[in-house]
Amino acid sequence: MPLRRLTLLGLLPLTLAAAEPPARDDAAWLKEKGKLLFADAFDREETGTGLKALGNGWESATADRVPQIKQADLDEGILKVSSATKEAGHAIHIHHDAGFADGGVTLRFRFPGLNKGETLQLGFVDRSLPGVHAGHLGYAILTPTQLTLKDSMTGEMNLAIRKQREAATAAKTKVAPELEALLKTKQLSVPLKADNAWHTLTLVTEGDEMRCSLDGKLVSRHRSTGFAHPMKRWFSFLAPSTVWIDDVTIYQVK
Repeated sequence: MPLRRLTLLGLLPLTLAAAEPPARDDAAWLKEKGKLLFADAFDREETGTGLKALGNGWESATADRVPQIKQADLDEGILKVSSATKEAGHAIHIHHDAGFADGGVTLRFRFPGLNKGETLQLGFVDRSLPGVHAGHLGYAILTPTQLTLKDSMTGEMNLAIRKQREAATAAKTKVAPELEALLKTKQLSVPLKADNAWHTLTLVTEGDEMRCSLDGKLVSRHRSTGFAHPMKRWFSFLAPSTVWIDDVTIYQVK
């Protein structure tokens, strides 16, 4: 696809970036400027293994693929996720209504060290958005050694881009260099130090910027046009293996 066409679609990054604002405490920003939309400490028991078994408005989109397997366990006030990725053909995907342009999420998480490949992907979805696979907007992807911020809406989940990549795969050729260059601008990765302790995570979008903080310290920020989508309808997370989650809050700033 020509670069001019990509620009018209809003897929190219901004050519004139404003000066980076100073880092701030995003958890405090959410509390001071935002409206609390949702909070959950998981102090209950699940009701089974189905779509709505976690209660309090959560839905597990992959639960009904393997109803005989418990992939999410509410145990002593902790959501303990163990994805049946192989059996379901998809990593566990759990979501809750959100609804904001600017705002974000705070939660506590832990990689318990029970399996290899423990990963947590969390972010925002708008299933009503045309032209984007499953409405995927933007995510933070954490492993014990790396954090990646990714604009999926104008990157790899954009249907026009997916079509080009699938065509290249079918033809056993490489995608156009300009498309590869574009996709590289849609994500940013930074290293993390591996451990199995509890951490407090804050993930926010403000305008065209996504920011992620751990334990009150800003770890990464990235600007891309997809982060500015005006309706983050769902907060969602995916995990291909095991992860523990607690104390989720969702805030709307705008």
